[in-house]
Amino acid sequence: MFGVPFLLAAGSACGQSEDDGVKFERSSLVIVTGGRDIKFDIEMADTEPRREHGLMFRKQMGAYQGMLFDFFREQPVSFWMKNTLIPLDMVFIAGDGTVRHVHANATPMSTDTIPSESAVRAVLEINGGTARLLGIKPGDKVKHAIFGNA
Repeated sequence: MFGVPFLLAAGSACGQSEDDGVKFERSSLVIVTGGRDIKFDIEMADTEPRREHGLMFRKQMGAYQGMLFDFFREQPVSFWMKNTLIPLDMVFIAGDGTVRHVHANATPMSTDTIPSESAVRAVLEINGGTARLLGIKPGDKVKHAIFGNA
């Protein structure tokens, strides 16, 4: 399933969570947009099994919850929505925490690929429509320990 670019199942939401035997560490991150700091409680998809499982089979997610997929270095990545039951916004993030691209409302269960459009360090998945609702856009900053700015 992996190659370059990576193809992933879309991804859960924060301490530690477990889903189908896959455990996710919880964390917080902040998106700085429109002069506001918006805090999200997230699960970390920072190993291959966690990234492969992602948010598959989840039936709901809280309004300010999400999953952060960490690839540890900038690279092109692609996602799909196979076995993902809820629509998601995918926020593609550079190594310095800058939002590069937002893919809105990915279609549940779709196997169409969703590319990063440029090299990214991480991808934040949040509920579909949230990015538009909160004004999250390219150029915004994401603050989290993986970007060295938290």
